[in-house]
Amino acid sequence: MTTEHLLFPVQMVANWQPPESVMLPNSLRDWLLDPSSLTARLKSHSRHFRVEVLGQKIEACSAAEANNDIITGEQVLVREVLLYCDEIAQVYARSLLPLSSLTGAQQQLAHLGTQSLGQVLFNHPDLQRKKIEVAAFDQDSSVAKLAHYLALQTSQQPLWGRRSVFVLDKKPLMVAEVFLPGAVAYHK
Repeated sequence: MTTEHLLFPVQMVANWQPPESVMLPNSLRDWLLDPSSLTARLKSHSRHFRVEVLGQKIEACSAAEANNDIITGEQVLVREVLLYCDEIAQVYARSLLPLSSLTGAQQQLAHLGTQSLGQVLFNHPDLQRKKIEVAAFDQDSSVAKLAHYLALQTSQQPLWGRRSVFVLDKKPLMVAEVFLPGAVAYHK
């Protein structure tokens, strides 16, 4: 088990929407809607990639994060991490892994340490990704407060994130990712 970060859990309360209902710059849209591995894409933009675990714990899924696959009150393993490229925090990610999904080969997902969840998921040939939803996070959001704590260059522009449910061997898990200020995704 990892030591929890001072700000864990950061959480991600948001108004998740279908991407077609949101106006996004093309470059950011490309990052948000990319169905392939974000870890692999970030690695291609850096010499050194690393994962920092903010914390991991079991809790009941909140109504705000519940969906068609993970229901309110279901026990989930919450994992929050930062993804770094060349020592610059690029992405804050929050994953919900239902305990009912952490059986069989998927038990390993509860013990990733500083390994990227995406790296494990996208190596599985039967991985399915459901629809991607997007959301904006304003300066009052917990994610913006995390960015401020990390002393990242902030602006009045919202931070953008995405979430989707992955299904591995008929077992759902949800991953939400927010691009932090200065992330390569915001560059033209």
